[in-house]
Amino acid sequence: MRTKYNTQNKINIITLGCSKNIYDSEVLLGQLHANNIEAEHEKKGNIVVVNTCGFIEKAKEESINTILEQVVKKEKGEIDKVFVTGCLSERYKKDLEKDIENVDSYFGTSQLPELLAALGADYKHELLGERLLTTPKNYAYLKISEGCDRPCSFCAIPLMRGKHRSFPLEELVASAKSLAQKGVKELLLIAQDTTYYGLDIYKKRALADLLRALAKVEGIEWIRLHYAFPTGFPMDVIEVIQKEPKICNYIDIPLQHISDSVLKSMRRGTTEAKTTALIQQFRKSIPNITIRTTLIVGYPGETEEDFQKLKNWVKKMRFDRLGCFTYSHEENTTAYQLEDNVPQEIKDKRAEEIMEIQAEISFEKNQEKVGKTFKCVVDRKEGDYFVARTEADSPDVDNEVLVDAKKYYLKQADFTNLKIIEATDFDLYGEPLS
Repeated sequence: MRTKYNTQNKINIITLGCSKNIYDSEVLLGQLHANNIEAEHEKKGNIVVVNTCGFIEKAKEESINTILEQVVKKEKGEIDKVFVTGCLSERYKKDLEKDIENVDSYFGTSQLPELLAALGADYKHELLGERLLTTPKNYAYLKISEGCDRPCSFCAIPLMRGKHRSFPLEELVASAKSLAQKGVKELLLIAQDTTYYGLDIYKKRALADLLRALAKVEGIEWIRLHYAFPTGFPMDVIEVIQKEPKICNYIDIPLQHISDSVLKSMRRGTTEAKTTALIQQFRKSIPNITIRTTLIVGYPGETEEDFQKLKNWVKKMRFDRLGCFTYSHEENTTAYQLEDNVPQEIKDKRAEEIMEIQAEISFEKNQEKVGKTFKCVVDRKEGDYFVARTEADSPDVDNEVLVDAKKYYLKQADFTNLKIIEATDFDLYGEPLS
């Protein structure tokens, strides 16, 4: 029997893609709750909002499949309405409206007021920076800018998120204070490119200034830097990491490749020599720094020689954390003009080889941690384990420290010292000090 659309609506927000989308969904939840509209994240509701990702082919497929699943539920009468927002909707709105007609409305990434109106809510300007968190209470993402001005040939983000727009430092500090008052102890700084922060509104790279200001916020104990673009990296950021104990000795810096010919075609603005020198400078300045990176294999024209160079470089650099993706041929990007001439099976094989190398490196680095004690934060209880993280680990993408919940009790959001007693490729097992 078909449900009836009435005033007792409950909205279910389904979030796909990256941490930037999680942030956007949290802002939407905050606005809805401020309008006294019941809404939850990935629970149940008679109205569904799908916040989509449109970055690469696999992400687009997942988004489309999720939309179709919700449309089927609507047609069966299990839900009343389906709305779609986010990157896929921004990029392919006209095509989606034509191909999936039973969606009530599609909205782009900058159409939050319009989406709220469709959900029966008013956009409240006074809630700037406020949101309803969906992460464990001890950490939160802090988006410091929107959009991107980088010319990377393979990337469709500027098509979906627009030009780079830094958020004022004062607003970000106010948001951090608000989060701290709610019990947040760790800030994860995110953007399409965090190192570009400030160039538009302050006419200089101001990430170091922002880090210093955030470090002064009472209640915040860890500040973690993600998505730092390597070209033109502001070295004063390294000085701040050195001096400010609250800023984690951790950096997420997507390097994508190391072959000079591939980097040039990718329009990354750097070379193997410059990239290697930058990583060496990080390690010289902060000997215990944890470096996470991402790579792309199968880019148009990537030869076996290019790939072997990349493999050897990964072995040499011994990154603490590494993710590898296969190239996705995206319309309206510069690289789309090139022939996508590396077969998918070769792309998959190359990615697998890179991750096999990284698994071995990660295993060796984790074995070095056995017997040592680390300050950890407790994120949650999952099954028979409490799940914690060291300063070297970001949520969802890095190692976790698992503690036997049948033997020990830990409190969520607490910082505690854990001794590592066992380690695998990508997980650590710990116990509290007696």
